[in-house]
Amino acid sequence: MTPRRSNAAIIIDDVARAAGISTATVSRAFSRPHMLRPETVALVRKLADQLGYQPNPAARALSTGRQGNIAIVLPDIANPFFPPLLRAAQAAADAAGYSVFLGDSDENSTREARLIGKLTMQVEGFILASSRMTNRKIVELGERQPVVLINRDIPGLPRVLIDPAKGIGAAVEHLSQLGHKNIAYVSGPAASWSNQQREYAVEKSCAKHKLRLRTLPIGHPDFESGREITEKVLALKRVTAVITFDDSVAHGLLAGLAERGIDVPRALSVIGCDDVLGASTYPALTSVSARCDEAGRLAFELLHKSLNDEGGDDIRSVLDTWLVARGTTGPARID
Repeated sequence: MTPRRSNAAIIIDDVARAAGISTATVSRAFSRPHMLRPETVALVRKLADQLGYQPNPAARALSTGRQGNIAIVLPDIANPFFPPLLRAAQAAADAAGYSVFLGDSDENSTREARLIGKLTMQVEGFILASSRMTNRKIVELGERQPVVLINRDIPGLPRVLIDPAKGIGAAVEHLSQLGHKNIAYVSGPAASWSNQQREYAVEKSCAKHKLRLRTLPIGHPDFESGREITEKVLALKRVTAVITFDDSVAHGLLAGLAERGIDVPRALSVIGCDDVLGASTYPALTSVSARCDEAGRLAFELLHKSLNDEGGDDIRSVLDTWLVARGTTGPARID
């Protein structure tokens, strides 16, 4: 084994010599791993770790014009939907030799645009998850740098969409079979593509099953908003079931109902969306399950292809949803 040295140029020679390959191939294993066989990349990185070799990002940026960084911008990192998505995207990025910068817009389109402006010179491309910016601003960004969208459907840009139709349809049918006739939908942010799709799916499914629907808007979709909406939910006459924009809102609603001594599901059934808190609430939350981790992985794959001129611009990957029935739904109460 070649001893560790401080001179990076000598160390890359050592890695190449140990692997029986050229220094150019070692360099590509870090800067453009897609150009090599996976087993070659794995061997190079294993030997590099053993020898203590660390590629110089500044030198690589000068020689390749690339910094090896991408950015993922989210509307709310505290929302439990996003960590699995971020983790999957980051794991895929790391395997391809990229570092990930994270931006949190706090559901604010102006802040999102400002974050992107600051990151533009530091990254090669963006993954925008549930962007709150206008279509025009997103398209303008896409004209300057590679961009992949998650849960935002803009033709001409690669995007990964979680389609709520099947899951929401199953949720409404589930409630109908339990005898519910009047339900409510607690909606999310008006600028959210996911909320628009979910609200449409609820309306369509309620019409199909001849259920009466009431809609209650909230601001920031989080635990406190769900807790605060409880009184308005209880004020809706004859409503025996509620579908919420996401699990965080449902969690808050369950807390608000518990504080008022309202039994779930005997007095009121509750269904969330995203299925990221279902097993950790009491009762266990019935939820529309979404493949958020798969969305993160696919988004990076699309961005990676775009960065290497291997993919088209107008790629639309759609992931289905399904219902996971647990303890917060039951037969409708009889007034």
